Amino acid sequence: MPTAIAVTSADLVLPPTDQQTPTAAVLQAPDAQAMDLAIGDMHMMLERHGYVIAVYPTGIALAHERRLHAVRSVLESDRIALLKVDLPPLGVAVLVRQLRQLSVCDFSPGVIASSVRLLSHYIHAGALLNSVTRFDRVPVSLKTHAHSWVPGSQFAVLAGPNPQLIKVSPTAEPLAGPQFGTHLQVAQGQLQSEWVRQTLAPAWKVQAIQDAKLPAESPRWWGTGKLIEFAAYLPDISVLYQLVSSVRRVTCHWCGMELIGDRCGFCSSPLPATETRMPTSGVMNQGAPAPPRS
Repeated sequence: MPTAIAVTSADLVLPPTDQQTPTAAVLQAPDAQAMDLAIGDMHMMLERHGYVIAVYPTGIALAHERRLHAVRSVLESDRIALLKVDLPPLGVAVLVRQLRQLSVCDFSPGVIASSVRLLSHYIHAGALLNSVTRFDRVPVSLKTHAHSWVPGSQFAVLAGPNPQLIKVSPTAEPLAGPQFGTHLQVAQGQLQSEWVRQTLAPAWKVQAIQDAKLPAESPRWWGTGKLIEFAAYLPDISVLYQLVSSVRRVTCHWCGMELIGDRCGFCSSPLPATETRMPTSGVMNQGAPAPPRS
């Protein structure tokens, strides 16, 4: 069985891109499931899949995050990876689907877990907002805050990989987008606008647009419910495979798991400074940029 991928909310599980992509398990919040049941569910996943990689956003409730660590502690298992991702909710959902795609490939659980940091770098996640008065994820100037009070104002925000914020206008420069072929996932909130589809998508030269339900955490993450969230990503499993396999694999000196990058996804131990990771040129041939060196 492939490595199990788990999330903390059902709306972080996007529809699969093909028949081979498995779904993800949902780890319920403390107010939705008793502790003994949560422990039982995790134990069953470990018995069936061997390893569990749980991905959750930075905005998760503290009680929910504590539950995840408590379950792992009770089971005393080193086969559970808990990975907090600093991406907007829709970006997390896109990343989780990529992990689900990779879980059926010939990668070890350690490589899949440690690939989270690499794959996050290639997801351009942002939103179109009607206001930034309550938004604190990207630095906002006093002038921009003042514009938020002007009726009809809209702001385009890129949370990652390079944060950016612009006031939308006919003369405004578009957000800096990916320099490689992507698809665009779009989740409609309460804001009515065609800017994402008619302006951003052509500027980024996206190859396809897919709709998604707005994650429940998105209004809180962005500071407003009047938004349209979007995320551009690499959709092709062959490109994702080349991207991950192009990075040199090493063994974690602490827990012995195989990994890529500079930190183990299971025990969070950093690699010694003497370790190097040299990418190959195979990814460039697939139309995606070479992965950054750690």
